[in-house]
Amino acid sequence: MTRLTRRAALAGGAATVALAACNPRASDTEPAADSAVAPAGFRDGVAIAAAIEAGETTALAEVEAAIARARAVEEAINGIVTETFELARSDASGVLSGPFAGVPSFIKDLIDWRGAPTLKGSRGLPKQLATADNPFAAKWRGAGIVSLGKSATPEAGLISSTEPLSNGPTRNPWDLSRIPGGSSGGAAALVAARVVAFAHASDGGGSIRIPASTCGVFGMKPSRDRLPYSEPGAIPPPLQISVNHAVTLSVRDSIALFRAAEALDGTYPALGEIQPLTRRLRIGFAPEPIGGTELHPDTRAALEDVAQLCRDLGHTVIDYTIPMDGPKFTDAFITYWAAGAADFARQVSEASGKPIGPDIVEPWTLGLANLAASRLTDLPGIVGYLLGFEEEYHSFFNDLDILLTPVTGSPAVPVGEQAPDGDFDAVMDSVLKFVAYTSPMNVAGAASMSVPLAWSPAGLPIGAMFSGRRGDDALMFELALELEAARPWADRKPPLSAL
Repeated sequence: MTRLTRRAALAGGAATVALAACNPRASDTEPAADSAVAPAGFRDGVAIAAAIEAGETTALAEVEAAIARARAVEEAINGIVTETFELARSDASGVLSGPFAGVPSFIKDLIDWRGAPTLKGSRGLPKQLATADNPFAAKWRGAGIVSLGKSATPEAGLISSTEPLSNGPTRNPWDLSRIPGGSSGGAAALVAARVVAFAHASDGGGSIRIPASTCGVFGMKPSRDRLPYSEPGAIPPPLQISVNHAVTLSVRDSIALFRAAEALDGTYPALGEIQPLTRRLRIGFAPEPIGGTELHPDTRAALEDVAQLCRDLGHTVIDYTIPMDGPKFTDAFITYWAAGAADFARQVSEASGKPIGPDIVEPWTLGLANLAASRLTDLPGIVGYLLGFEEEYHSFFNDLDILLTPVTGSPAVPVGEQAPDGDFDAVMDSVLKFVAYTSPMNVAGAASMSVPLAWSPAGLPIGAMFSGRRGDDALMFELALELEAARPWADRKPPLSAL
């Protein structure tokens, strides 16, 4: 693998829990078969919507309760970039319809929600209110979801920790000295702390599954094009690796949110009724990181335990080595990722009227942009290789139904280890060790999920990643329901919790 260092990048040219109020900063379509396991006192989004419809509560009451929960923990976790509480109160007082009518949530600060700014974790973008919803956000608004604000993300979602210079680090409710992951770190922290039952998240290289794993919540990455992503009229990238969905506490919320947001453009059939899985699967257990980095012993032990759980449930678990050139793939993916950072830097420069530099984008973004510049002549070949990877990935399943791997190479790392203003080489080394499993599924467009089935001896969540083919979303959900029933997790609350 090409050494990804600052020197190489520059070669291309310069291109304590505080329960106090925080200071403000900038229909019935769910089949009964979709089950959830939840403890007494916990209500997921489906249950909240049902209670509102039954007249047992109101949308405004649920919004006010969620605002109070947010104020109770936000000073400690720093998961909200922009509060839109008054807008939420107004929305909750109006006429709402849809399967989640009146249920409060948050929108990740990478997509537009009408009436709120979209800052993308950046200091360089203007604080302009969006006048229209992103196509995915429009699906959520149509489902009756009420947004309380924008959740924190690293700049442009470019790293596996949520520590933007614009907003400061978001912290993990399980251990405030640890990261919640990224790039949907604010969303996962808010859900883990029980501020809301679910929150919008997106995943371009693991950004749903990584924070779901580190925060002990459920995170499903849909297959490519199952749910809307691109803005109308946007020029598509050579390879679409990013998807929108959510992090949730219950599996049935994830299923119902998936249904509410389906593109239904003829690419896939609509998601049918989902029952807990009954047929037994051939599961390939592949714990080794694809890039050759080391696996933390706590993560290894946790995944061995999950593999045994699958055996106990009657599945055939096969020791498996993923047949791919991991270093080559990692090099290609990081270079393609870096090209996205370079494009973002250009967008910020155009929006701010300032030249690309450290006063408008972070050092991590600049380092990636410079890396892309140093590999410019390699990019066409890299794109061609990545476009051909989907076929290679799907060949893994000739004799398997599912892959079981860790989500990350270790439990959550300390805040600061992946700070965007840290030494580029050191941060890159940490990222490559941490984000050691998730990106192949983005390139292949495959369905993949992090399921909160294990915790470290120190009490940190360790997600298990189950991945299938492109289009295997229903199979993922069926297995998730079975695993949730076998080893419920919603009653495991972090030390910092609003409930």
